[in-house]
Amino acid sequence: MDRDALDLSRMNIPRLFRKYFFPTLAGMLGNCALSAIDGIFVGHGVGSDGIAAVNIVWSLLMVLTGVGLMAGAGCSVVASVHLAQGRDKAARINITQALIFVSAVVVAVALPMMIFPRRTALLLGASQQLLPFVTEYMLWLTPAILFEIWAIVGLFIIRLDGAPRLAMLCSLVPAAVNIVLDWLFIFPLHMGLRGAALATAIASTVGGLMAMAYLLGFARQLRLYPLKLSRKSFLLSCRNIEYQCRIGSSALLSELTMAMLMFMGNHIFMRYLGEDGVGAFGIACYYAPFVFMVGNAVAQSAQPIISYNYGGHDYGRVAATERLALRTAILCGAVVTFAFAVFPRFLTGLFIDPFSAAGLIATDGLPRFAAGFVFFIVNLTAIGYFQSIERVKPATTFALLRGFVFLIPSFILLPLLMGESGIWFAMPLSEVLTTVLIVSTYLKRQHS
Repeated sequence: MDRDALDLSRMNIPRLFRKYFFPTLAGMLGNCALSAIDGIFVGHGVGSDGIAAVNIVWSLLMVLTGVGLMAGAGCSVVASVHLAQGRDKAARINITQALIFVSAVVVAVALPMMIFPRRTALLLGASQQLLPFVTEYMLWLTPAILFEIWAIVGLFIIRLDGAPRLAMLCSLVPAAVNIVLDWLFIFPLHMGLRGAALATAIASTVGGLMAMAYLLGFARQLRLYPLKLSRKSFLLSCRNIEYQCRIGSSALLSELTMAMLMFMGNHIFMRYLGEDGVGAFGIACYYAPFVFMVGNAVAQSAQPIISYNYGGHDYGRVAATERLALRTAILCGAVVTFAFAVFPRFLTGLFIDPFSAAGLIATDGLPRFAAGFVFFIVNLTAIGYFQSIERVKPATTFALLRGFVFLIPSFILLPLLMGESGIWFAMPLSEVLTTVLIVSTYLKRQHS
């Protein structure tokens, strides 16, 4: 790594954080555009049923995305510590093992999805009306998921290798490809939902190939390392992967929170408001990854700085970086909340007619949904901090609380207490409760 350009141990922390944050944020928002732009074209070219179908498919694909985030975060933390200790070869071995691991997982999950698309769609909650849309989208998109996961893991490694701007390009270029192909396939070529899936698949493939090309031939320190084909090497790889997964498990749980949000929301909205409700919730779920990626951008921008200085035992820089990250999280959360509270009709209208049945539900619900955005981003930042200093237990605990322990009961109980509007408040309540526990835990440690 070019330490003169990006010195993790000595550069002024606000300046160093900015050098990571703005390219990371731009790249992640560009990555989100892959799905959001897809949704805008689907909404106007196919309708709310198309949006509902895409939302149903992505509730499963986000689990695979979570595996990629887990491996990427885990190998990045481990590699950061190795680099701080001058063990470059060990860092290269760990990132190579992570990429092999995620490739095997994706293939193992994607093949049954391709072989049994109808059964998979029904398990995900597709109604008979939505079933043809769900299966069509799934069959055309699933083969490209491997490249999407390569890009996710690769971006962690590329940023750690001192090239955050290149990581940004690996997200923005696929987003641009997706915009052009979505328009081409859905409107001039009239390919409908199949065209949207194909556009996203091609764009994801471009991003994955860009990341792999860098890691194979252009990386400064973190170029992929050839692994030995022996029983001992296999066992060591399993041990390293297990450790990486433990460190990155909170990243997986954070992504599973998004998947659980979509899965539970789809089922609850279907029960209370039918296909129009699922379509309206689908619009919220197109925007939720943007909020998630803002939180991820804050956490992942701080992660290389925190992990490297933690490995070098400079705990003052670790604490200063986390304080800056939390202030950034609160500011970003407030800006996003304001946008959703003030412009819900405009945000809905980007996808579908805001005065349609689904559009009216979405316009009414988005401000309620946005009530949890500040807490959402702060929680991701706090969990990312624990992950960066190899404190697996608190990172995993808080991730489980926000994604399962609080979220599932909120989805079930709030509609009973508040009616249909209560469904929109399930996520905010879960995030608020998690923040309260994180703050309580911090204050308890301060006074102990």
